[in-house]
Amino acid sequence: MSEKLVEVHGLKKYFPTKKGLLHAVDNIDFYINKGETLGLVGESGCGKSTTGRLLLRLIEPTGGEIKIEGQDVMKMGAKEMREFRKKIQIVFQDPYASLDSRFSVYESIEEPLRIHKVYNDPKEMEKRVFELMETVGLAPRVINSFPHELDGGRRQRVGIARALALNPELIVLDEPVSALDVSIQAQILNLLQNLQKQMGLTYLFISHNLSVVKHISDRVAVMYLGKIVEMAETEELFKNPLHPYTKALLSAVPTPRIDIDKQRIVLEGDVPSPIDPPARCRFYNRCYCRCEGCAEQDVQLVEVKPNHFVACMQAQE
Repeated sequence: MSEKLVEVHGLKKYFPTKKGLLHAVDNIDFYINKGETLGLVGESGCGKSTTGRLLLRLIEPTGGEIKIEGQDVMKMGAKEMREFRKKIQIVFQDPYASLDSRFSVYESIEEPLRIHKVYNDPKEMEKRVFELMETVGLAPRVINSFPHELDGGRRQRVGIARALALNPELIVLDEPVSALDVSIQAQILNLLQNLQKQMGLTYLFISHNLSVVKHISDRVAVMYLGKIVEMAETEELFKNPLHPYTKALLSAVPTPRIDIDKQRIVLEGDVPSPIDPPARCRFYNRCYCRCEGCAEQDVQLVEVKPNHFVACMQAQE
Protein backbone atom coordinates (compact mmCIF):
# COMPACT_ATOMS: atom_id res chain seq x y z
CA MET A 1 0.00 0.00 0.00
CA SER A 2 1.32 3.45 -0.99
CA GLU A 3 2.35 5.89 1.72
CA LYS A 4 0.47 9.20 1.64
CA LEU A 5 2.77 12.22 1.67
CA VAL A 6 0.01 14.85 1.40
CA GLU A 7 -3.49 14.68 2.88
CA VAL A 8 -5.94 17.53 2.38
CA HIS A 9 -9.38 17.67 4.01
CA GLY A 10 -12.05 20.35 3.64
CA LEU A 11 -9.63 22.91 2.19
CA LYS A 12 -11.24 26.32 1.58
CA LYS A 13 -10.14 29.71 0.35
CA TYR A 14 -12.67 32.54 0.18
CA PHE A 15 -11.67 36.01 -1.00
CA PRO A 16 -13.81 38.95 0.20
CA THR A 17 -15.18 41.16 -2.60
CA LYS A 18 -17.70 44.02 -2.70
CA LYS A 19 -20.38 41.60 -3.92
CA GLY A 20 -19.68 38.84 -1.38
CA LEU A 21 -17.25 36.00 -0.75
CA LEU A 22 -15.52 34.57 -3.81
CA HIS A 23 -15.25 30.80 -3.32
CA ALA A 24 -11.91 30.16 -5.05
CA VAL A 25 -11.42 26.75 -3.38
CA ASP A 26 -14.46 25.31 -1.67
CA ASN A 27 -14.18 22.33 0.67
CA ILE A 28 -11.94 19.98 -1.32
CA ASP A 29 -10.34 16.67 -0.30
CA PHE A 30 -7.43 14.92 -1.99
CA TYR A 31 -4.20 13.09 -1.25
CA ILE A 32 -0.84 12.56 -2.95
CA ASN A 33 1.13 9.37 -2.46
CA LYS A 34 4.86 9.52 -1.87
CA GLY A 35 6.80 9.48 -5.15
CA GLU A 36 3.78 9.97 -7.45
CA THR A 37 2.49 12.80 -9.62
CA LEU A 38 -1.06 14.06 -9.09
CA GLY A 39 -2.29 16.08 -12.06
CA LEU A 40 -4.75 18.87 -11.24
CA VAL A 41 -6.71 20.01 -14.30
CA GLY A 42 -9.56 22.35 -15.14
CA GLU A 43 -10.34 25.51 -17.05
CA SER A 44 -8.94 28.92 -16.12
CA GLY A 45 -10.34 30.29 -12.87
CA CYS A 46 -11.33 26.92 -11.39
CA GLY A 47 -8.95 27.26 -8.41
CA LYS A 48 -6.01 25.05 -9.52
CA SER A 49 -3.21 27.53 -8.85
CA THR A 50 -4.85 28.73 -5.64
CA THR A 51 -4.85 25.12 -4.40
CA GLY A 52 -1.13 24.82 -5.09
CA ARG A 53 -0.36 28.04 -3.24
CA LEU A 54 -2.51 26.97 -0.30
CA LEU A 55 -0.44 23.77 0.08
CA LEU A 56 2.67 25.90 0.62
CA ARG A 57 0.75 28.54 2.61
CA LEU A 58 1.86 31.23 0.18
CA ILE A 59 -1.71 32.34 0.75
CA GLU A 60 -3.49 31.49 3.98
CA PRO A 61 -6.43 29.03 3.79
CA THR A 62 -9.86 30.09 5.05
CA GLY A 63 -10.35 26.64 6.56
CA GLY A 64 -9.55 22.96 6.28
CA GLU A 65 -6.63 20.69 7.07
CA ILE A 66 -3.31 20.20 5.26
CA LYS A 67 -1.04 17.40 6.41
CA ILE A 68 2.38 16.80 4.85
CA GLU A 69 4.36 13.85 6.21
CA GLY A 70 1.74 13.67 8.96
CA GLN A 71 2.52 17.21 10.14
CA ASP A 72 -0.33 19.71 10.31
CA VAL A 73 0.89 22.61 8.16
CA MET A 74 -2.01 24.84 9.27
CA LYS A 75 -0.85 24.82 12.90
CA MET A 76 2.74 25.81 12.19
CA GLY A 77 4.04 29.20 13.30
CA ALA A 78 6.17 31.44 11.09
CA LYS A 79 9.50 30.05 12.33
CA GLU A 80 8.33 26.43 12.02
CA MET A 81 6.90 27.09 8.56
CA ARG A 82 10.13 28.68 7.36
CA GLU A 83 12.06 25.54 8.28
CA PHE A 84 9.37 23.23 6.87
CA ARG A 85 9.42 25.03 3.49
CA LYS A 86 12.72 23.33 2.72
CA LYS A 87 10.62 20.21 2.10
CA ILE A 88 8.00 21.86 -0.13
CA GLN A 89 8.87 24.00 -3.15
CA ILE A 90 7.12 25.47 -6.20
CA VAL A 91 7.94 26.05 -9.87
CA PHE A 92 5.84 28.90 -11.29
CA GLN A 93 4.15 29.21 -14.67
CA ASP A 94 6.06 32.22 -15.99
CA PRO A 95 9.81 31.54 -15.78
CA TYR A 96 10.63 35.20 -16.47
CA ALA A 97 8.35 36.75 -13.85
CA SER A 98 9.41 34.22 -11.20
CA LEU A 99 13.10 35.19 -11.44
CA ASP A 100 14.64 38.43 -10.15
CA SER A 101 15.79 40.30 -13.27
CA ARG A 102 18.75 41.75 -11.30
CA PHE A 103 20.09 38.30 -10.36
CA SER A 104 22.43 36.24 -12.52
CA VAL A 105 21.87 32.50 -12.92
CA TYR A 106 24.37 31.88 -10.14
CA GLU A 107 22.70 34.35 -7.76
CA SER A 108 19.22 32.96 -8.50
CA ILE A 109 20.20 29.36 -7.73
CA GLU A 110 22.34 30.39 -4.75
CA GLU A 111 19.57 32.46 -3.12
CA PRO A 112 17.62 29.67 -1.32
CA LEU A 113 20.90 28.13 -0.11
CA ARG A 114 22.04 31.50 1.23
CA ILE A 115 18.71 32.36 2.90
CA HIS A 116 18.58 29.03 4.72
CA LYS A 117 22.33 29.20 5.53
CA VAL A 118 23.05 25.75 4.13
CA TYR A 119 26.74 26.45 3.44
CA ASN A 120 29.27 28.66 5.22
CA ASP A 121 32.10 27.96 2.79
CA PRO A 122 31.76 29.92 -0.52
CA LYS A 123 33.53 27.11 -2.40
CA GLU A 124 31.02 24.53 -1.18
CA MET A 125 28.21 26.89 -2.19
CA GLU A 126 29.69 27.31 -5.66
CA LYS A 127 30.14 23.56 -6.04
CA ARG A 128 26.48 22.98 -5.10
CA VAL A 129 25.28 25.62 -7.60
CA PHE A 130 27.24 23.98 -10.44
CA GLU A 131 25.88 20.57 -9.40
CA LEU A 132 22.31 21.89 -9.61
CA MET A 133 23.00 23.46 -13.01
CA GLU A 134 24.32 20.13 -14.31
CA THR A 135 21.31 18.30 -12.84
CA VAL A 136 18.81 20.46 -14.75
CA GLY A 137 20.86 20.62 -17.97
CA LEU A 138 22.24 24.16 -17.79
CA ALA A 139 25.66 24.72 -19.37
CA PRO A 140 28.32 26.31 -17.11
CA ARG A 141 28.73 29.14 -19.64
CA VAL A 142 25.39 30.71 -18.63
CA ILE A 143 26.44 31.07 -14.97
CA ASN A 144 26.71 34.87 -15.20
CA SER A 145 23.76 35.37 -17.58
CA PHE A 146 20.64 37.30 -16.54
CA PRO A 147 17.03 36.20 -17.17
CA HIS A 148 16.56 38.52 -20.18
CA GLU A 149 19.57 36.85 -21.86
CA LEU A 150 18.05 33.35 -21.63
CA ASP A 151 15.28 31.64 -23.58
CA GLY A 152 12.14 30.36 -21.83
CA GLY A 153 13.42 26.80 -21.49
CA ARG A 154 16.65 27.85 -19.78
CA ARG A 155 14.78 30.23 -17.47
CA GLN A 156 12.50 27.41 -16.40
CA ARG A 157 15.52 25.18 -15.78
CA VAL A 158 16.85 27.88 -13.43
CA GLY A 159 13.47 27.84 -11.65
CA ILE A 160 13.64 24.04 -11.31
CA ALA A 161 17.23 24.24 -10.00
CA ARG A 162 16.10 26.75 -7.35
CA ALA A 163 13.27 24.40 -6.32
CA LEU A 164 15.70 21.47 -6.02
CA ALA A 165 18.36 23.41 -4.07
CA LEU A 166 17.08 22.44 -0.60
CA ASN A 167 16.34 18.78 -1.45
CA PRO A 168 12.53 19.01 -1.17
CA GLU A 169 10.16 16.06 -1.04
CA LEU A 170 7.14 17.79 -2.63
CA ILE A 171 7.22 20.20 -5.58
CA VAL A 172 4.15 22.08 -6.79
CA LEU A 173 4.47 22.54 -10.57
CA ASP A 174 2.11 25.38 -11.50
CA GLU A 175 1.69 25.06 -15.28
CA PRO A 176 5.48 24.81 -15.68
CA VAL A 177 5.43 24.29 -19.47
CA SER A 178 2.42 26.32 -20.66
CA ALA A 179 4.55 29.39 -21.49
CA LEU A 180 7.09 27.36 -23.51
CA ASP A 181 7.33 26.21 -27.13
CA VAL A 182 6.11 22.66 -27.78
CA SER A 183 9.62 21.24 -28.39
CA ILE A 184 10.89 22.85 -25.18
CA GLN A 185 7.83 21.58 -23.29
CA ALA A 186 8.84 18.00 -24.09
CA GLN A 187 12.39 18.61 -22.83
CA ILE A 188 11.17 20.07 -19.53
CA LEU A 189 8.62 17.30 -19.00
CA ASN A 190 11.26 14.63 -19.62
CA LEU A 191 13.61 16.45 -17.22
CA LEU A 192 10.92 16.50 -14.50
CA GLN A 193 10.22 12.79 -14.95
CA ASN A 194 13.94 11.91 -14.78
CA LEU A 195 14.39 14.02 -11.65
CA GLN A 196 11.44 12.28 -10.02
CA LYS A 197 12.94 8.86 -10.69
CA GLN A 198 16.41 9.88 -9.50
CA MET A 199 15.36 11.75 -6.36
CA GLY A 200 12.04 10.13 -5.42
CA LEU A 201 10.22 13.45 -5.72
CA THR A 202 6.47 13.93 -5.33
CA TYR A 203 4.68 16.34 -7.67
CA LEU A 204 1.42 18.25 -7.74
CA PHE A 205 1.26 19.04 -11.47
CA ILE A 206 -1.18 21.85 -12.26
CA SER A 207 -2.23 22.29 -15.89
CA HIS A 208 -5.11 22.92 -18.26
CA ASN A 209 -3.47 20.76 -20.95
CA LEU A 210 -4.89 17.23 -20.70
CA SER A 211 -2.36 15.75 -23.12
CA VAL A 212 0.52 16.93 -20.92
CA VAL A 213 -1.26 15.73 -17.76
CA LYS A 214 -1.82 12.29 -19.29
CA HIS A 215 1.88 12.03 -20.13
CA ILE A 216 3.26 12.90 -16.69
CA SER A 217 0.60 12.04 -14.07
CA ASP A 218 -0.05 8.85 -12.10
CA ARG A 219 -3.47 10.12 -10.97
CA VAL A 220 -5.63 13.04 -12.09
CA ALA A 221 -8.03 15.31 -10.20
CA VAL A 222 -10.46 17.43 -12.23
CA MET A 223 -11.53 20.81 -10.78
CA TYR A 224 -14.56 22.89 -11.67
CA LEU A 225 -15.42 26.20 -10.00
CA GLY A 226 -13.49 25.54 -6.79
CA LYS A 227 -14.55 21.88 -6.44
CA ILE A 228 -12.90 18.58 -7.33
CA VAL A 229 -15.51 16.78 -9.44
CA GLU A 230 -13.55 13.63 -10.33
CA MET A 231 -10.32 11.93 -9.28
CA ALA A 232 -8.86 8.65 -10.51
CA GLU A 233 -5.76 6.94 -11.83
CA THR A 234 -4.74 8.46 -15.15
CA GLU A 235 -5.48 5.45 -17.37
CA GLU A 236 -8.85 4.88 -15.69
CA LEU A 237 -9.88 8.54 -15.98
CA PHE A 238 -9.03 8.80 -19.67
CA LYS A 239 -10.63 5.45 -20.56
CA ASN A 240 -13.69 5.69 -18.33
CA PRO A 241 -14.58 9.30 -17.37
CA LEU A 242 -17.74 9.45 -15.23
CA HIS A 243 -18.42 13.15 -14.64
CA PRO A 244 -20.07 15.08 -17.51
CA TYR A 245 -17.49 17.85 -17.20
CA THR A 246 -14.59 15.38 -17.47
CA LYS A 247 -16.22 13.84 -20.54
CA ALA A 248 -16.56 17.28 -22.14
CA LEU A 249 -12.91 18.13 -21.41
CA LEU A 250 -11.66 14.85 -22.88
CA SER A 251 -13.82 15.25 -25.98
CA ALA A 252 -12.00 18.54 -26.69
CA VAL A 253 -8.51 16.97 -26.71
CA PRO A 254 -7.23 16.97 -30.34
CA THR A 255 -6.44 13.57 -31.83
CA PRO A 256 -3.79 13.15 -34.57
CA ARG A 257 -5.73 10.36 -36.33
CA ILE A 258 -8.25 11.26 -39.03
CA ASP A 259 -9.80 7.77 -39.07
CA ILE A 260 -11.33 8.31 -35.63
CA ASP A 261 -14.68 10.10 -35.63
CA LYS A 262 -14.54 11.77 -32.25
CA GLN A 263 -17.82 13.15 -30.92
CA ARG A 264 -17.25 16.59 -29.42
CA ILE A 265 -19.37 17.51 -26.38
CA VAL A 266 -20.18 21.22 -26.58
CA LEU A 267 -21.15 22.75 -23.23
CA GLU A 268 -23.84 25.41 -23.33
CA GLY A 269 -24.37 28.28 -20.92
CA ASP A 270 -21.91 30.33 -18.91
CA VAL A 271 -19.77 29.37 -15.95
CA PRO A 272 -21.67 30.50 -12.81
CA SER A 273 -20.22 33.20 -10.60
CA PRO A 274 -17.97 31.87 -7.82
CA ILE A 275 -19.27 34.64 -5.55
CA ASP A 276 -21.69 33.10 -3.03
CA PRO A 277 -22.57 30.12 -5.29
CA PRO A 278 -25.88 28.32 -4.66
CA ALA A 279 -25.93 25.10 -2.61
CA ARG A 280 -26.26 22.75 -5.57
CA CYS A 281 -24.03 21.04 -8.12
CA ARG A 282 -21.69 23.71 -9.54
CA PHE A 283 -21.98 22.20 -13.00
CA TYR A 284 -25.80 22.19 -12.97
CA ASN A 285 -26.34 25.11 -15.42
CA ARG A 286 -24.12 23.56 -18.11
CA CYS A 287 -24.79 19.86 -17.54
CA TYR A 288 -26.41 17.86 -20.34
CA CYS A 289 -27.61 15.06 -18.02
CA ARG A 290 -28.73 16.95 -14.91
CA CYS A 291 -31.58 15.71 -12.72
CA GLU A 292 -33.81 17.31 -10.08
CA GLY A 293 -31.62 16.13 -7.22
CA CYS A 294 -28.62 18.05 -8.63
CA ALA A 295 -30.51 21.32 -8.13
CA GLU A 296 -31.47 20.56 -4.54
CA GLN A 297 -28.07 19.89 -2.92
CA ASP A 298 -24.33 20.08 -3.40
CA VAL A 299 -23.04 16.75 -4.71
CA GLN A 300 -20.15 15.31 -2.68
CA LEU A 301 -17.11 13.45 -3.99
CA VAL A 302 -17.76 9.70 -3.53
CA GLU A 303 -15.62 6.64 -4.30
CA VAL A 304 -17.65 4.68 -6.86
CA LYS A 305 -14.84 2.28 -7.84
CA PRO A 306 -11.52 1.52 -6.16
CA ASN A 307 -9.53 4.80 -6.27
CA HIS A 308 -12.11 6.41 -8.59
CA PHE A 309 -13.98 9.31 -7.00
CA VAL A 310 -16.73 11.37 -8.63
CA ALA A 311 -19.15 14.12 -7.58
CA CYS A 312 -22.14 13.30 -9.81
CA MET A 313 -25.51 11.82 -8.85
CA GLN A 314 -25.92 9.99 -12.16
CA ALA A 315 -22.48 8.33 -11.85
CA GLN A 316 -23.06 7.43 -8.19
CA GLU A 317 -26.31 5.56 -8.87
